[in-house]
Amino acid sequence: MTVLPYLVAAWIFLIGVYGMATSRNLVHAVGCLAVTQSATYVLLLAIGYRRGGSAPVFSDVPAGTRVVDPVVQALALTDVVVGATVTALLLALVVQVNKRHGTVDPDELSGLRG
Repeated sequence: MTVLPYLVAAWIFLIGVYGMATSRNLVHAVGCLAVTQSATYVLLLAIGYRRGGSAPVFSDVPAGTRVVDPVVQALALTDVVVGATVTALLLALVVQVNKRHGTVDPDELSGLRG
């Protein structure tokens, strides 16, 4: 077992978090959040991978054959769908913020606090 996929997932996560922390544009922050979430795809696929495993289609696989974990693949697919939905919702909110306030700079929106 190698730790490389886990290190790649951590690196992608840290790059996304750094981008969100240093972003001066809400669209860029949403993009960095999507990058951060893509680290979970790598992590899930690394967890479900089995060396020498075949696709989890059991109709033509003899009994006892190693297969990759189909539950983790389903979770990764669900994660992709949820990530796309969250990104679309946040981008729609950024568009509305830009329409109402004329800016997507978070520092200029700080006066909205109550």
